[in-house]
Amino acid sequence: MSEVRAGMVALSMAGHDTGRYYIIVRAVDGYVYLADGTLRTCEHPKKKKLRHVQINRRISPVIEGILSEGGELKNETIKRVIKEYRSKQEV
Repeated sequence: MSEVRAGMVALSMAGHDTGRYYIIVRAVDGYVYLADGTLRTCEHPKKKKLRHVQINRRISPVIEGILSEGGELKNETIKRVIKEYRSKQEV
């Protein structure tokens, strides 16, 4: 199994937020911290067990560029990436 990293898209599979898409902000000891840019911001990410999310292992080039330069993710960027990801899923 490959490593879970910041920037990957995650779909919540359990809890009251089932079916919501998030971006992984960080992953620590079997938990992921998720942000969607609106309800769950980068400043207050949602902590969820790794087994309760389905992860898409591809990272958006926009997020990859920000993280490789050592920058921090912003809520506006997260919202845009999730919107693009959802539009590709519906097609």
